[in-house]
Amino acid sequence: MDSSTLTVIGIMIGILIFGIKTGLGCGFSNITTREILTIAGSYFFLALLFGSVADHISLDAFERLSAMGMGVHVLVSLLLIGAGIYTQKKWNAGKDVSRHTFLAISMPCPVCLGALAVSCMLLSGSLNFSGIKIGLLVGIAFFTAVVASSFLFRFWKTRLGMTPETMGSAMMLLGIYYLLGALLIPAYMKTKQMNLAPMETGETGILPLLAFGVLVLAGFFLGHVRSNQ
Repeated sequence: MDSSTLTVIGIMIGILIFGIKTGLGCGFSNITTREILTIAGSYFFLALLFGSVADHISLDAFERLSAMGMGVHVLVSLLLIGAGIYTQKKWNAGKDVSRHTFLAISMPCPVCLGALAVSCMLLSGSLNFSGIKIGLLVGIAFFTAVVASSFLFRFWKTRLGMTPETMGSAMMLLGIYYLLGALLIPAYMKTKQMNLAPMETGETGILPLLAFGVLVLAGFFLGHVRSNQ
């Protein structure tokens, strides 16, 4: 399998992950099917927009812009954590605010928009397709992931009797994940620039494992707190 194929597969997996993130909020909230399709459609048209300009934007310029936007990344993570806490607090007080707070996880945010833009630009460089075709490919993949995961999470919510409190926990975990990414990615990039031989030989793989371990511990802690309420 050549590098171009691996790049395409990796990008599509990334799109799937962001689509599932959006679908999680849609599925656990009490919005209608039409509203789910509207949100998925907004990502589809954004992908078309990014695809149409992908040939005119250099990846280097986008990387510089992304580095400047790390503060926005932190703000998004704090917003997710705050919205998750607020959702759980209101639900425990007898009020369902998931119809409003789900926007923090499902509506296009700088992180999702950046993922869409990078996906279009990388696919444009890997495939011999026009920008519009790239946008269609990314848009259809994102639309499908959002709609399918939304109805899947809605099915689980009904079948397992889940409440908006579950969505609040998921939002907090995603917020922690985003916050870890904002802290670890700059450190990783500085390490790469230093060209340290030991780190190049495999020690950088420790950082993702540490991040994953923190997420697992956070999930266990939140589940333990919920079980004792």
